[in-house]
Amino acid sequence: MKLLLTSDGITNESIKKALQDLCVRPFGELKLAFIPTAANVEDGDKDWLIKDISYGMKLGFAETDIVDISAIDAEMAERRLENADVLMFGGGNTFHLMYWLQKSGLKQQIPELLKTRVYVGISAGSMVATANLVLSDSPRLYNNEKIGADATQGLGLVDFHIRPHLNSLHFPAMSVENVEKISKEVTEPVYAIDDTTAIRVVDRDMQIISEGMWKRFN
Repeated sequence: MKLLLTSDGITNESIKKALQDLCVRPFGELKLAFIPTAANVEDGDKDWLIKDISYGMKLGFAETDIVDISAIDAEMAERRLENADVLMFGGGNTFHLMYWLQKSGLKQQIPELLKTRVYVGISAGSMVATANLVLSDSPRLYNNEKIGADATQGLGLVDFHIRPHLNSLHFPAMSVENVEKISKEVTEPVYAIDDTTAIRVVDRDMQIISEGMWKRFN
């Protein structure tokens, strides 16, 4: 299982190289599926979503598909994800994304898909990869409301928590001090990463890729 969990996407050459290493083959020979579902319930300017979607073009993927799992039936969603080599889950509302991963049945299908594909998370797309969303169950860091059903279980792809956007001007509560306080509510490791940092995971072997700041708690 190969994952690249980012705060703000492919923001620098180090993260780009980490993704290329995970993919093995050149981007130009691969297909990308971008899942924008987490952004559907976010208000205001969506320039960040446009930026996230544009990664496929910037990296030179042979094909970029947009797969909104809340807008199509489960069979079609699974078929289109099967057609891709890289599954990129965009940012937005963590609970809304997890709700649709459960409702569509993809929560059960993703481990099988990831036997031959690479998972890339951006912000909320990274947080749902964890075992549970207990640290997201609060407006203290992101003002992330629970929209939809009470989806508290994550995909369980990794055994740690991830807090993106460390020290970001867009998320003023995401300071080292605040994350340290909230991390005391769980026993698992918590990684706070800034927008130039990612976590590379191959099976259970993880590596920090960073041109900025990150910090582990617990």
